Amino acid sequence: MTNSLSRLSEIALDAALEAGAEAADVITLKGSSVSLDVRDGRLEQAERSDGTDIGLRVLIGQRQAMVSSSDMREAALREAAERAVFMAREAPEDPYIGLADPDKLAGDRSAKGLELFDPAPEPAPEQLQDDARRAEAAALENKAITQVQSASASYSSSEVHLATTTGFSGGYKRTSRSVSCVAIAGEGLGMERDYDADGRIFAADLRSPEEIGALAAARAAERVKPQKPKTGAYPVLFDERVSSTLLGHLLSAVNGAMIARGSSWLRDALGEDVLPAHLSVLEDPHRPRVSGSRRFDAEGLPTAPRHIVKDGVLQGWTLDLANARKLGLSSTANAARGTSSAPSPSVWNTSLTQGNSTRAELIAQMGTGFLVTSLIGSTINPNTGDYSRGASGFWVENGEIKHAVNEVTIAGNLREMLRSITPANDARTHLSRVVPSLLVEGLTLAGS
Repeated sequence: MTNSLSRLSEIALDAALEAGAEAADVITLKGSSVSLDVRDGRLEQAERSDGTDIGLRVLIGQRQAMVSSSDMREAALREAAERAVFMAREAPEDPYIGLADPDKLAGDRSAKGLELFDPAPEPAPEQLQDDARRAEAAALENKAITQVQSASASYSSSEVHLATTTGFSGGYKRTSRSVSCVAIAGEGLGMERDYDADGRIFAADLRSPEEIGALAAARAAERVKPQKPKTGAYPVLFDERVSSTLLGHLLSAVNGAMIARGSSWLRDALGEDVLPAHLSVLEDPHRPRVSGSRRFDAEGLPTAPRHIVKDGVLQGWTLDLANARKLGLSSTANAARGTSSAPSPSVWNTSLTQGNSTRAELIAQMGTGFLVTSLIGSTINPNTGDYSRGASGFWVENGEIKHAVNEVTIAGNLREMLRSITPANDARTHLSRVVPSLLVEGLTLAGS
């Protein structure tokens, strides 16, 4: 199939209207990816995928239906459109569905200036294999490492196009390049593992495989001979590697779908303090070279920076069109969708205000407590915010790391936890979710 994604979208929309749809939108995805795993210096596994998928949504009155297809023949697209129209006629009515008004659609319909696509040639499999082999070799140089569980490298390239019967048509390309390594230290029942990884849009920004392998090994070696602390209430420092999960819980709680269902622990918190007064959460979908960036959302609305939390106060919900209508509000241009689902709210790039202290200074400040570097499982009550997770990391006494810790449970309430956080200044600013290490006072640890 040589048709461009825009042409495939036109065919699908025309077919939907001819079949009886009153309105329709279509998202078309084309991508290729390759990943390789190395073990003991030899290629262990290689995977490659290529494909094009199309997702068509048709509307008849206040009824809608979605179909998806990977068959790009024109006859197949027309058949899919007819099937979608048939399904829509049988679907229940939803008073909140509908496409965006034409005068509200984004004017910028590309990714110009966002630098989401690396124009360099796709790396050869041999090059990816070499990246993985170098990461593994660097990890094995650490004498404490008994084996490398996996060393991997991957590359992907994708193109997305969105079109609607109300006149929107636009799209963009993305690339991704990554290297990861998982190292194991110790033997038998005393084995411990840890990892490091890096993923970037541009290969030139990627950290070296040697650095990734060496850091994975160092992290694994530090975890050997863990001990359990005594059960009690202690300050807990969430390392930068896992601290973004706390922000993730807040972002989930302000998702418009959760609010519309009344199933969020922040459902009554609009305009109230949810963070310390000096902290804010900013969403910026226009950051260059960041994976969550985009000029328009999955309903064709223009994205823009906004404060989710400003000076500690919750400013609003994350909304697509349907959930905005349910709540009597306007969309925040946060609709996301796949080829087989209707739009739903999702956040783009977010960042939490960084502090002035280093991670080491917060460790010294906490005195005696728990530094969390890994989280396992999750029990979060979406209605109350009660929080309980398995964790591992390091025990801190008198402001110094004493020994590794594993198999403990930390518990608290997210509403109280987030209002007491103290941020460090160590966030990685190239990530889509920029969150530094976070110190939280008075969590309960279930240990020995």
